[in-house]
Amino acid sequence: MAKPRTFTMHSFFFLLAFLLPHYSNQLQLSQYQALVKIKQQLNLPEQLMSSSWSENEDFCNSEPTNILTLACYDDNITQLHITGSYWFPHLSQDFSTFSLFSNLAGLPNLKVLSLVSLGLKGPLPSEIGALSSLEILNISSNSFSGSIPREISSMKNLQTLILDHNSLSGEVPVWLSSLPSLSVLSLKNNSFSGSFHYELSTMFNLRTLVLSANNLSGQVPELHDLTNLQVLDLEDNNLGPEFPSLPKKLVSLVLRKNKFHSAVPDELSSCFHLQKLDVSLNQLIGIFPSSLLSLPSLTYLDIGGNKFTGKLLQNMSCNEQLMFVNLSENRMTGDLPDCLQSGSRNRIVLYDGNCFSRRYENQNPFPFCHTEALAVGISPQKQDKRANGKAVLASSMVGGIVGAMAVFGLAFLFVKREFGKQNQHVNKGVQTRFIVDNAPPANTFQLLKDARYISETMKLGALGIPLYRTFVLDELKEATHNFNAQNLIGQGSYGQVYKGWLTDGTIVAIRSLKVKRKHNIHTYTHQLELISKLRHCHLVSAIGHCFEFYQDDSSVSRIFLVFEYVPNGTLRTFISDHGQLGQKFTWTQRIAAAIGVARGIQFLHTGIVPGVYANYLKITDILMDHDLHVKISKYNLPLLMENRRLDEMEVSSRGSKENFRSMLRCEEKNDMYDFGVILLEIIVGRPIISSNDINISKDILSVSLSADGIARRSIVDPSVHKECSDDSLKTLIELCIRCLSNEPSERPSVEDVLWNLQFAAQVQESWQGDSTSNLDSPFMQIE
Repeated sequence: MAKPRTFTMHSFFFLLAFLLPHYSNQLQLSQYQALVKIKQQLNLPEQLMSSSWSENEDFCNSEPTNILTLACYDDNITQLHITGSYWFPHLSQDFSTFSLFSNLAGLPNLKVLSLVSLGLKGPLPSEIGALSSLEILNISSNSFSGSIPREISSMKNLQTLILDHNSLSGEVPVWLSSLPSLSVLSLKNNSFSGSFHYELSTMFNLRTLVLSANNLSGQVPELHDLTNLQVLDLEDNNLGPEFPSLPKKLVSLVLRKNKFHSAVPDELSSCFHLQKLDVSLNQLIGIFPSSLLSLPSLTYLDIGGNKFTGKLLQNMSCNEQLMFVNLSENRMTGDLPDCLQSGSRNRIVLYDGNCFSRRYENQNPFPFCHTEALAVGISPQKQDKRANGKAVLASSMVGGIVGAMAVFGLAFLFVKREFGKQNQHVNKGVQTRFIVDNAPPANTFQLLKDARYISETMKLGALGIPLYRTFVLDELKEATHNFNAQNLIGQGSYGQVYKGWLTDGTIVAIRSLKVKRKHNIHTYTHQLELISKLRHCHLVSAIGHCFEFYQDDSSVSRIFLVFEYVPNGTLRTFISDHGQLGQKFTWTQRIAAAIGVARGIQFLHTGIVPGVYANYLKITDILMDHDLHVKISKYNLPLLMENRRLDEMEVSSRGSKENFRSMLRCEEKNDMYDFGVILLEIIVGRPIISSNDINISKDILSVSLSADGIARRSIVDPSVHKECSDDSLKTLIELCIRCLSNEPSERPSVEDVLWNLQFAAQVQESWQGDSTSNLDSPFMQIE
């Protein structure tokens, strides 16, 4: 057998995960001719192709492009990946998918075929059955219609079948169960109808089954015999009514938006590997199984929009890794468990629309849930009517007293504020040196009103950062030696940034912002209050501000914002360069850095009201503190954005609330795209500068998902490719590709991002514990 050789490319690509470890200098003539025909049929643009294709050289030696990649072994083509993008569709009017697949049949040793986003239309031709050697088939994001051709059943080696995002219809074929090696079946976002056939429950090799966003209906058969099944996604169908019987090794279960209206079986609480559970938007009934909260692997739980009943108790336990919990729009009573209270480990907990006690906002009256409990046969706890009446009377009296005190307090604050305004005109020269409220914003009424959105750690300033305060200009001049040029550490259209030393020894970064239009300090009060609230362990936090004034009218001429100083450069320094410690981040450190960035973005979106979106983040905006923890240094507030005027950033009073919410959702997805670019650089370990870098690297990642683990690790930064587990790498690659989707609606939420990153960290930790002794074996080496 010929000695394998490894594909080499320009250093820009590093090693490619999707290429097999051998190629020859001479491709068989018949396969050469088939490729030429395929190229002509698809009208592949010459300017985006490798020069080897244009010059009719050996295709096996051609460099992969963002359109086409192939791999050869023993003089045969074994992998063919063609991906469309902005230049499709450019198919000729006489284009025929039947002819295309007939030409593909001229590649008899093809094991991997990926035809994605090519604008292919019409029925999936029966000629596909001639590709009998295929192991992986991905023809997603086209416009194929009709049923799945039965000829696919002849592909006895097929392991992965992905037909997502087409217009395929009819029933999910029963004969799919005859494919003996099939382990991944994904048919999401098509128009399949009919029932979920029993035969699908006999596919014992299945690891992933995705049938979401179709029109399937009826009862889901028992699936407990699918002992290898790890991912089950049936979202957005009409399945039900009984909750399905499930295997014990599930890692992700999504039954969202169906018609299940039974109780959840007790067996679900025994799925100890379960990390994601989403059964929202059904009509599930019965007492909520609170034991789900303590499942040892669970990080994401969504039961919102059902009719779960029962009383929650404060002493219930939760898994410490639980990051997202949605209990909203159910019929539960009592109190949230202490482990779900605001401020617990940066968890997101949603609970509106239940009947929890009066201490929680946006709850239904108790009779609403009491009636529902009776409807499903649950006996409410007996209560003494007389005691109830006394309790209501007492609570009413207390409520009246508290209400009166609140009204009096607000009136006092109003009078004090008006009196203060009058005094300002008398003592204008003194008062205008300070913001309206001299007390730290952490103690202002508005911040206390928003307290449920901010963790206790942030409210009490327990991040090791001084309380936010107002500085006088002389303090800042002293800290920077009168803004000496030697202390200048940054400059741009937004102003200058100086390094300074406060009298207590604190090192700070002082940003000087020149105001283009004359405003008084009240114009900036709201913005400064928002800035003061941005306190999180993964954000560069502000510790104060100072105004400089025009002498003629005392309007603001310059604003100085004082931030904590972050000393260790940017994240790129430790990813694409060698860092100040003389070495790059390990794979584990890279995952931890990605988690930190995601948590910072999550706080920007949900930590204050309104959230801060469209932050235009780059990896150079992520700074490293003394402990090499990441801190986001840039957020989209008018005072902090380059070349953006304050009045340009205000939300127009015109337009509906729904339009505003839609805009926020879009901006949230824009932040996810920026995070995807950062994650891309974390994976490949080289600077991602241009959109072309993004597109090419994204395509390389996409194709790598079809490769084996050893080859897939070869696209990672060479300094860490031996130490990353394939499961963690694959998770990050899949997440990165989703974040970089051209369709904002297909990008994940920040909660979804965090869940996947936590999963990658867990499998990496487990892999290191199990495989440390094997890292030096020849099998694990990648030359």
